[in-house]
Amino acid sequence: MNTVSQVGEIIRSRNLLWNLTLRELRAKYRRSVLGWSWSMLNPLSQMLIYTVVFGAIFGVQAPPGDPSGIKVYSLYLLSGILPWGFINLICGLGLNSLIGNAALVRKVRFARETLVFSEVLFSLVQFSIEMTILCVVLLIFGSPLLPWLPMLLFLMVLLAMFTAGLALILAVGSVFFRDLKYLWTIISQMWFFATPVIYDPARVDERLSGIWWSIYHWNPSTAFVRSFRHVTFDGRGPELSDLLVLICVAVGS
Repeated sequence: MNTVSQVGEIIRSRNLLWNLTLRELRAKYRRSVLGWSWSMLNPLSQMLIYTVVFGAIFGVQAPPGDPSGIKVYSLYLLSGILPWGFINLICGLGLNSLIGNAALVRKVRFARETLVFSEVLFSLVQFSIEMTILCVVLLIFGSPLLPWLPMLLFLMVLLAMFTAGLALILAVGSVFFRDLKYLWTIISQMWFFATPVIYDPARVDERLSGIWWSIYHWNPSTAFVRSFRHVTFDGRGPELSDLLVLICVAVGS
């Protein structure tokens, strides 16, 4: 099937896409006492753990926000945890999107990509809530991020495009290689520590050179986390080189 036919099939499946997204939104925290509060409690719990372990015990400090001047390590962490968490969440959902809906895939003719895209749209709603809360807190702490909110929305769109493409690859791969979901657990752990979520990327730049520096520097998740952090924690625009990388990987995916 060529690209034009694929796009046409997805457009024809737009009602299904909408219904699947609504189903996920309604069912996510059904019968949960705290409901949608869990969407923020999960990253907050991660932030607390990393703050205690790396901030309090190992003495890791956040570089002062430029130009915000914010030095709060927990906020530095959260500005990286949220975009990374979105990547990790979409990849995990993508792995099971086709296998978990095998009965629907066999019985109904529709664009299979719809199953992945519905997960992305649902998660994007959750991600938007998380980013809104983070921005409000950072504004209280003095981050001059208001002029950069359009850029933040643009970064969120690029992140959704990139993760959707990656999730599609994982969804298809898991159909033919069932061990992929177990292998992905290991890969995602390595990918997390290769992404500057809990540490200052400048410290890594000082220790890496050659091919290792290139792999780290052009890692898409590194560029995403760095760009989101520039806009939110620092209160300025992302680096042009990072932005070009993100546009390329988003369109290419």
